[in-house]
Amino acid sequence: MGLFSKDVKTLNDLFVHTLQDIYYAENQITKALPKMIEKATDPQIKQDFETHLRETQNQIKRLEQVFQMHGESVKAVTCPAIDGIIKETNELAGDIADKDVLDAALVASAQAVEHYEITRYGTLIAWAKQLGRDDCASVLKQNLDEEKATDEKLTKMAEGKINRQAA
Repeated sequence: MGLFSKDVKTLNDLFVHTLQDIYYAENQITKALPKMIEKATDPQIKQDFETHLRETQNQIKRLEQVFQMHGESVKAVTCPAIDGIIKETNELAGDIADKDVLDAALVASAQAVEHYEITRYGTLIAWAKQLGRDDCASVLKQNLDEEKATDEKLTKMAEGKINRQAA
């Protein structure tokens, strides 16, 4: 389905489609994070990625809850954006020999993922509220808050030592 295909006619249709998009994205992230954990050399990065993997698994459960609350079956639609970010991460990480530069690249890639998720969750929350679904918005906000907290941790890590070591 293209973004403006005939299948998306209402804000509710758009909400459901975007919910399916982020559901796909979160599932792809659970497949990508173990590879990133394996490639990372800094113990703090590994630990933070492991924590976020567990958070992402819980976020998937919350998304499934939102599908149910909204009366929709759980379904994913391909998200070319997250596929592109993950592909770029894999290609870049495969080309970097210096472990400090690799760690900086992994943190930056993780932030690209977080920023994508933050935009999706923010939009979904706004649409859920517009549709009178404050219950769904409340569950989605839990995911958004975790994504923002992870992004903040990654920023502090990068600015604190990772980028300096890579330089």
